Amino acid sequence: MQSSQTLQRLEKWLLRKVGKAIADYNLIEAGDTLLVCVSGGKDSHTLLHLLRLLQQRAPVTFKLIAMNLDQKQPGFPADALPDYFRKIGVDYRIIEADTYSVVKEKIPVGKTTCSLCSRLRRGIIYRVAKELGANKIALGHHRDDMVHTLFLNLFFGGKLKAMPPKLVTDDGAHIVIRPLACCAESDIARYARGMGFPIIPCNLCGSQDNLQRQKIRAMMQEWDSRFPGRTESVFTALQNIVPSHLADNTLFDFKGLTLADTPEDEAAGDTLFDAPELSLTDVSAFPLLAHMERR
Repeated sequence: MQSSQTLQRLEKWLLRKVGKAIADYNLIEAGDTLLVCVSGGKDSHTLLHLLRLLQQRAPVTFKLIAMNLDQKQPGFPADALPDYFRKIGVDYRIIEADTYSVVKEKIPVGKTTCSLCSRLRRGIIYRVAKELGANKIALGHHRDDMVHTLFLNLFFGGKLKAMPPKLVTDDGAHIVIRPLACCAESDIARYARGMGFPIIPCNLCGSQDNLQRQKIRAMMQEWDSRFPGRTESVFTALQNIVPSHLADNTLFDFKGLTLADTPEDEAAGDTLFDAPELSLTDVSAFPLLAHMERR
């Protein structure tokens, strides 16, 4: 358990990050009703708690409804979250749906369950949001989730695509927001431990060791341990896109590019084609380059 002073500083830091995400992407507006999805993990607990603090301090009025989807996983402590929600005095709904049995029936043993499980959850969440009149759905994904998703799509999906801080649902009925978009997972984990939230582990998908996401997570943890700040740098890059220096014809008119098309911004010019000088430390992160350097 952290000291109260350390915990207060950490809380202030996280609130600042959440406030930045809300301001940068206009995540919450006056009169909003937010359905806050609480799985019982560290991220969703932190999300709910910080949003409740902001609700008390924000210059605009918005409503929060906590929701937990009881997927009937074996050993799931069904009373834990209702007891906690009542204790803190938040409006809440517990939705029971046996998605666990559906996933286990449809997915062969040894295969990852995330895709089907997430689709089932998403449909239920959208339905409940509509029934409750919630115009926004708040999820607990954080900065590291967004970066990991970028590499998942890059390495395994052939897409330069991450996880947006805000999106409109496929049916156009709701807006999904991720207020923790600027928060580091390590800070959230420290805060959740310090607050003593009643954490509920997921034994359906979160414990699978064959997930590609777990491999990406391990890769980023290694990078951050060797070169602190790599995850933060990648997240910053997600906010600084230069379409003219990628290769997507739908984002930039490469075919129609002529000599008359000079860049207005010097940063978007051909200087970006110049490779940055790599130190020996940086080169060591890339085995092939390190081998060439040694030669």
